[in-house]
Amino acid sequence: MVEYKEIATYIVILIIVLIAAQHLNVVVSGSMEPAFYRGDIVAVQKADFLGIHEFDPHDIQVGDIVVYDARWFDQPVIHRVINITEINGTTMYVIKGDNNARADPYYVTADQIHERVITWGDSPIVIPYIGHVSLLLRGL
Repeated sequence: MVEYKEIATYIVILIIVLIAAQHLNVVVSGSMEPAFYRGDIVAVQKADFLGIHEFDPHDIQVGDIVVYDARWFDQPVIHRVINITEINGTTMYVIKGDNNARADPYYVTADQIHERVITWGDSPIVIPYIGHVSLLLRGL
């Protein structure tokens, strides 16, 4: 008969895996090369994870790489903040892919930012290549 400690261990491992999976994001384009590439996985902090605020979107700084809901694209976008400005009393972020010639077409508000890429020093935490499996399964 399976011991309760063994069942508890499996439950704890499953919970850890599920939480970790929520903090990983697959890169779907080459817009952030060479920081990371299509098919890489980046580690992220969440603005709201089950009621836990891992970072405050209002504290974003120039140089941060964020995941935001773009008005110009139907999926979340992972790009770098290149400028912060005030427009009519609202903080607005100018965001751009490192590999793109121009900034994203619209200003971004803190309410649109829901994740920030975790860095070690100045480099994002990246798991290379593994995300290609996810891209294949999703047809991207």
